[in-house]
Amino acid sequence: MMRTIEAETMTDTTVITRDESTPVATVGNYEPVRLNALKHGILSRLAVLGHEDHAEFDDLLAALIDEHRPGVITERLLIEELATIIWRKRRVLLAEGAQINQGLKSAANSSKTVMASAAPFQKSMASESTDVRDLLDLAPNDVAERQQNAALNLAATRKAAAILRHGGRNAYGKARRALLPGSSDCWDEQIEEEEYPATAEGLAKFIREMLEPICLQMDREARFTPAIKAQTLGEGLQAHRLEKLNRYETHLDRKFERSLAMLLKLKQLRGA
Repeated sequence: MMRTIEAETMTDTTVITRDESTPVATVGNYEPVRLNALKHGILSRLAVLGHEDHAEFDDLLAALIDEHRPGVITERLLIEELATIIWRKRRVLLAEGAQINQGLKSAANSSKTVMASAAPFQKSMASESTDVRDLLDLAPNDVAERQQNAALNLAATRKAAAILRHGGRNAYGKARRALLPGSSDCWDEQIEEEEYPATAEGLAKFIREMLEPICLQMDREARFTPAIKAQTLGEGLQAHRLEKLNRYETHLDRKFERSLAMLLKLKQLRGA
C-alpha cells in the first residue's frame, strides 16, 4: 500500500511517496533513508564483483549519500554513480600497482642489465652474486653504512698489498693484520684449502687475484646503490604499459565530474 506524506519546511512543502514498510526520515535523522538506499542500490549490485568487498563499497556509498542527502530518485542514482566511478578508479590503481610490480620483478631478476645501465661508464658493475632485490630493501642509513664498510674494506686491502710490496721484516704478519676480519677469514679458508701458501708471496697473489677485485666490486656497488635502485624502479615502471590504464582513468575522472555537476545542478534547481 502506498501513501503520501507531506513534510513542511520553512520554504516549501516536499511530497514524498513511499511504501509503508520504509522508515520515515525525520528532520535531523537521515539514518533510515541511508540504510534503505544501501539495501535497494541499483548500480551497486553490478558494480561490486563477487570477489570484492561489498561492505567497503557500502561504506563509500553511505558516506556519499550522507554528504549529498538525495531528495529524489534521480539524485540517488547520480550519487550511486559517483560511488561506482570511485570504485572503478580503485580497480585502476590496483591494476597499475600490479603492472609496476610485474615490471619490478622482471627488472630485479636481470641484475646484470640493471646495474650496468645504472652506471654505464663503470667497469665490472654486473655481478652474478648480487641480488638487486636486496639493494631495493635498503634504507638510506643502510646504504650509508654499506658504502662506509665497503670503502674501509677496500682501503684495508690496498694497505695490506702496499705492505707486501714494500717487503721488510715480518711483512706477511703486518699485511695479514691490516686486513679486516672478513678478509682475513677468507684468507684463512684459502690456506686451509691449500689454494695459496701461507707466505707473503701467497698473500700478495691472493689479494691481487681475488680479494682486491671483490672489494672493488663491492665498493662500486655500494657507491652506486642509489643509482641502481633508481634504475630498477625506472625500468620496472614501464610507462608504456600503463598508457591504456591512464586513458581509462581520465575517462572515469571526466565521468565523475559530469555526474557531480549534474547532481549539484539538480539539487540547485530543486531547491529553487
